Amino acid sequence: MHLIFVTSLVPDGDPTTGYEIANAAIIAALRRSGARVTVLGYTWPGKTPSDPDNTISLGEVDVRTEGAGALQKMRWLAGAVLSGLTFASAKLRAASEADIRAALKQAEPYDAYVLNAAQFAGAFEGLFTDRPSIFVAHNVEHRSAEENALAVGDIVQRTLFRREARLVRAVEERLCARAAFVYTLAEEDRAALGVPGDHRSAALPLVTRASAARPGRAREIVCDAALIGTWTWQPNRIGLEWYLREVTPWLPRNFRTRIAGSIPGDLACPPGVEFVGRVADAVGFVRGAAVVPLIARAGTGVQLKTIEAFEQGLACVATSRSLRGIAHLPSNCRVADDPATFAAELAAMAADRVGDVDGRAFHAAQLQVLDERIARGLGAIGAAAASGAAAA
Repeated sequence: MHLIFVTSLVPDGDPTTGYEIANAAIIAALRRSGARVTVLGYTWPGKTPSDPDNTISLGEVDVRTEGAGALQKMRWLAGAVLSGLTFASAKLRAASEADIRAALKQAEPYDAYVLNAAQFAGAFEGLFTDRPSIFVAHNVEHRSAEENALAVGDIVQRTLFRREARLVRAVEERLCARAAFVYTLAEEDRAALGVPGDHRSAALPLVTRASAARPGRAREIVCDAALIGTWTWQPNRIGLEWYLREVTPWLPRNFRTRIAGSIPGDLACPPGVEFVGRVADAVGFVRGAAVVPLIARAGTGVQLKTIEAFEQGLACVATSRSLRGIAHLPSNCRVADDPATFAAELAAMAADRVGDVDGRAFHAAQLQVLDERIARGLGAIGAAAASGAAAA
């Protein structure tokens, strides 16, 4: 079976965001199942596809809102309003419909689409209805937009997030209704999207690496806690603000937290916290901490940082929201949602230097179930493709 994996950004061999890590895991699983996968989407500026023989690039695009100038943001907003699209989808209209039709023609013959997330599929929705599809819902986007609206104080931003929520809900409903099968990244997202039955959907347990980390590797502890992420993304920012404003006041004065990644300029850095910016080795950065705080407070889908920590076997303290899509908790993970309790657990684990556990069992279990559920979806889309061929 030949699948067109329709996505906003094609893999470039250097996945840095949770979205890119998830994409790599899903594409690898589809190929392990025996499917031929051609990826269609944009590349980051200055990047090249990691698998050019099986990739069709629509050109370079940078859709990061935080790095865009005021004029570019206004263009995106005007495009969204005039077209009736979400802001996220309007940013992906760099290519024309004719460009995409030509790219799909180049990929023929193919059997079905894998529509990866609502943003790109929503930008060109009418182009992917001629064949059966699988919809991959990385998040319940309308829920995330609703939470974002509640979290911001600015009336303009709140209005825009509410518009986004209303429009993307309709897009998600249509994509789910048309799909032969729906993949989510967290079990609870299936019901939230209206596809709870096993014949219609499956939650994919992900991995962040092809093979598990070897246990027993020595670690040099350089700080008590370390966090890394794209903190300009609103659901991530909500968690970071909670940590900085509500957790850190309860931590001991000598407790040291290092935070890497893109951090909004208006966030204050409290005592005991260091913002270090971008780091070259994300895994090495996190492994330099005595304990890893997993601080999700908003959003849907799965938390890739949680999976990374569990694969590494690292000691961690997690909010309940950070454990979406996780069925098994390692023995060195503690759960807390109250800020004072979260801080107390962090301080105790850092002081006790709670050791690593073997993450290979977690990785193997995730991989086994991932492949089983990918096969279920491919069976559904194969049946839909056969039915369509017979009807023709």
